[in-house]
Amino acid sequence: MRSPLKVPSTPPPPDAESARRALTALRHEVAKAVVGQDSAVSGLVVALLCRGHVLLEGVPGVAKTLLVRTVATALSLDTKRLQFTPDLMPGDVTGSLVYDNRTSEFTFREGPVFTNLLLADEINRTPPKTQAALLEVMEERQVSVDGQPRRLPSPFAVLATQNPIEHEGTYPLPEAQLDRFLVKVTLPLPPREDEVRILAHHAAGFDPGNLAAAGVSAVAGPADLAAARAAVAQVQVRPEVLGYIVDLARATRTTPAVHLGVSPRGATALLATTRAWAWLSGRSYATPDDVKALARPTLRHRISLRPEAEQDGVNSDVVLDQVLAIVPVPR
Repeated sequence: MRSPLKVPSTPPPPDAESARRALTALRHEVAKAVVGQDSAVSGLVVALLCRGHVLLEGVPGVAKTLLVRTVATALSLDTKRLQFTPDLMPGDVTGSLVYDNRTSEFTFREGPVFTNLLLADEINRTPPKTQAALLEVMEERQVSVDGQPRRLPSPFAVLATQNPIEHEGTYPLPEAQLDRFLVKVTLPLPPREDEVRILAHHAAGFDPGNLAAAGVSAVAGPADLAAARAAVAQVQVRPEVLGYIVDLARATRTTPAVHLGVSPRGATALLATTRAWAWLSGRSYATPDDVKALARPTLRHRISLRPEAEQDGVNSDVVLDQVLAIVPVPR
């Protein structure tokens, strides 16, 4: 008598604690390829937990592209890189209708946005018309062509890079598009000891194009992200902490150096990142310290400075430091 065929069992979805352990292990995995950018990795993870997009800013050569590729590998997510150039067209980003001679019909050819993590490299080097092609993608997570919406894969996030020092041939992102990025992560030049470690890495044969040879492997996946997002949604926020977030946002609007302060959407974004950071820290409730930890990456790109303030060397981080210093912290 034949034995019945065994149907392979589907593994149970990860619980919140195992998801937290997997995402915590992500830092160690990324460090195999990227040296000394722990805060940037944390910013990327927080954004993914909040279903948000990330703007990465840093001078050339600080591993912005390598960081995105390594995070995608460690999370077992599909990623595509799109180099933004002055001649890039909107259809090159979203996809377009192509005429098929065999069927005498138009068929849709998917663009690079149909992925999990879209690396929009040097996003400020393409004209506003092409930048605007990402507006629907970032807000609705879909592409509409010929009146038909097409959903993007889940999870989906835009990870865009830009160079802060080159201005010739660039097109600064408008405020409406900047506001669609949940966080803006800055990648500074590494300190001496980290730079020595980077050179030692390369002297030992590290190849940025071969992450597998560097030992980078998947330590988490989409299921872990889904479990983590469900847990983040349960993080409790006391009314006092909500009031603290609102007071910080309102204080940016009355600062003399600021032309346009943080909007209510910015305050909502800070609430989301605060809850994600609290959960990653192992707590089911948010504290004012969580708000402080995420205030700069969440709000720095939502502040428009007066020209005279910029001429005096004031930037949005300076404004946020002042605001965090004067707004009373709830007990």
